[in-house]
Amino acid sequence: MPLEPEHIDKFLEEEIDTKIKTELLELLKKRIDNLCFKECEIDRIQCTLTPLCTRRTLLKLRLLNGLTIEDQPKFCYSVHKNIIFRDFRNKTVIYKPNDAYLYLVDFFDVFFHGDYRKLNKFFSKQDFKGAKKIFEDRINNREENFQYLLTKNKNFMIFKYDEKIHVCFIIENYALCNANRENISNLELLFGLCKLFAKIYFPEVKLKLNHSNCVEIKTFIPKDALLKISKTPPTDEDSKSDNYIWNVFPGELDALSQFCKEINIYIDSKENLAIKLNIGVVPEVRMNKNSNALLRYRDLRLVFNIIYRLYNDFYILHV
Repeated sequence: MPLEPEHIDKFLEEEIDTKIKTELLELLKKRIDNLCFKECEIDRIQCTLTPLCTRRTLLKLRLLNGLTIEDQPKFCYSVHKNIIFRDFRNKTVIYKPNDAYLYLVDFFDVFFHGDYRKLNKFFSKQDFKGAKKIFEDRINNREENFQYLLTKNKNFMIFKYDEKIHVCFIIENYALCNANRENISNLELLFGLCKLFAKIYFPEVKLKLNHSNCVEIKTFIPKDALLKISKTPPTDEDSKSDNYIWNVFPGELDALSQFCKEINIYIDSKENLAIKLNIGVVPEVRMNKNSNALLRYRDLRLVFNIIYRLYNDFYILHV
């Protein structure tokens, strides 16, 4: 039986000899460098259409480990940046650049071309008032449609264009574009995402950070709406609200339980049905199994969709 990747992975996990590990990792590094700087870059058509690493993952490997743009294969990175730009402009792309990383200056060049040098200077000096003036000018005077939020400790700035989320990691000097399957590994970032979506879609929903390193999201179904819901399972002629509460809501609670550390449902002092969710970066339960898997952006979007439905179908109509 030939040597398989899982054999190497297992060996690296179990082998305690540092010298042997170092030799293997050095071999891997040489192979990666050869792949990126020689085999792939030498054929620009291949590099553009069918790069030798899936979705240019090796660019991400260098970027997230603090290497600079000078350490990247230049042509490959330029193609990567152009794909993100074309996708942003709704042009045809070879693949959708979900969970794609750029250096911060290149993120500004793609999304705020014309102001990217100013924005790069403002962010490097943490002059967010200057940056805000540019963003507000673009929204108010250039008819650009996006929302943004700077998190409390000024470590992240979040942008929302239509349904797409982009996150600037200010200290690390890079940005995540089209966040989808990547993990949300920071509570400050999680709270910022909740605040931005709440501001846009459900402003009356209450948010706070609690002592268990969770974001608490609280909404409710008003008493008046509760009284109109059928006390027996609905028939086909019954209202949309009855069908949702009886047939859909239990399934959505089950979905929420995969991503929330705690869910509390109770009748409050005003006889409203209060729904309180505690969400952390590490969900307590995922797919009914104990797991250390981190919360992903797409998971959080599912949570927001459920909250929005409750807010839009019950809260807005009765408050």
